[in-house]
Amino acid sequence: MDPTKEFERLLQIMHRLRKECPWDRKQTPESLRQYILEEAYETVEAIDEQNWEELKKELGDLMLQIVFQAEIAEERQLFDIAGVLHHINEKLIRRHPHVFGEVKVDSAEEVKENWEQIKLEQEDRTSLLEGVPKNLSALLRAQRLQDKAAQVGFDWENVSGVLDKISEEIQELKQALTTNQAEEIENELGDLLFSLVNLARFKKINAEDALRKTINKFVARFQYIESQLRKTNRSVYEASLEEMDRLWEKSKKQV
Repeated sequence: MDPTKEFERLLQIMHRLRKECPWDRKQTPESLRQYILEEAYETVEAIDEQNWEELKKELGDLMLQIVFQAEIAEERQLFDIAGVLHHINEKLIRRHPHVFGEVKVDSAEEVKENWEQIKLEQEDRTSLLEGVPKNLSALLRAQRLQDKAAQVGFDWENVSGVLDKISEEIQELKQALTTNQAEEIENELGDLLFSLVNLARFKKINAEDALRKTINKFVARFQYIESQLRKTNRSVYEASLEEMDRLWEKSKKQV
């Protein structure tokens, strides 16, 4: 298949849908926001599961949302899909002078440092921390912000410093728990989570990915408990904590 022809076909389909489909016609950039997030998460899920056929479908769904937004913008005479493509093409060239220019780099880290410096210079930013979306999940946003700060040396010298900070935050959380003040507990819990993200970043682990994998593992193991109880015609509502704990330990060998 010709990718150019298929992309043009998608644009034509979208253009027709906006004219002839009542649901598509009533959509706005704001009403479509939830679908962008939903499709992005489903794309990530397909990658996690290494389901390449599903990934192909989810990438198409995600692309639809981009085309949808561009179609609405063109109707409002704001910009069109050509402008979107031109912008990203130019940005990629600007931010890769080691490929499209004369800059020499020796590592991926140097590329990353150059990327951040170019963003500061070319996009007229006043802070290194600008550009990290506020709507990112808290874990991901924390890690992105920490990563940016670390690029200018605002970082721990070694992992021991991070672990000491985590221990300090645990003690402060314990102290806050004795006060039973919700706001203070919340503050200290946030500090602890932020420190744990720092540990993940320091060890080059994506905190969001790590937590998502643990959540998936929890779901699989809890569902194992449910399935085992169903074999005896019971549900989790009828099982004791001790029985569920035993099944949880068994689940570790299964999932």
